Amino acid sequence: MIMLRNGLEKTERFNIVSKDEGVPLVAFSLKDSSSHTEFEISDMLHRYGWIVPAYTMPPNAQHITVLLVVIREDFSRTLAERLVIDIEKVMRVLDELPSRVIHKILLGEENSEADGDNLMVTVKKSDMESRERSSIYGRSLFQTGRRLMVSGN
Repeated sequence: MIMLRNGLEKTERFNIVSKDEGVPLVAFSLKDSSSHTEFEISDMLHRYGWIVPAYTMPPNAQHITVLLVVIREDFSRTLAERLVIDIEKVMRVLDELPSRVIHKILLGEENSEADGDNLMVTVKKSDMESRERSSIYGRSLFQTGRRLMVSGN
């Protein structure tokens, strides 16, 4: 757990939001989610064989999204190092992709208005994205008490 926390902190891209004591987990969020989201990171990690779900926080903190790694007994230092390496790979790939705002505009869900030389774009959440965010909280580990497993390839 300590190796994972330290590795995430070294990237300087994440805030660790979980405490060191209690349930064996590491919850973390992006320091800057203006280009990409925790949901995108979760999806990309799944491609590397990791199950690291992203959750939105309960009401009054819905603007905060975290990635959650539940540490199993067999989660070794080597696995922690590999997860950090894969997270760094994911972040490099995401940095090369267009931001999520551009992606949504390409989906045709934008309203734009000219303001002098600037173009303001307002992007609406799709119904699917809104439902996804609502259901994620409903399945929250903290509410159901289920343990999610983190696994490598």
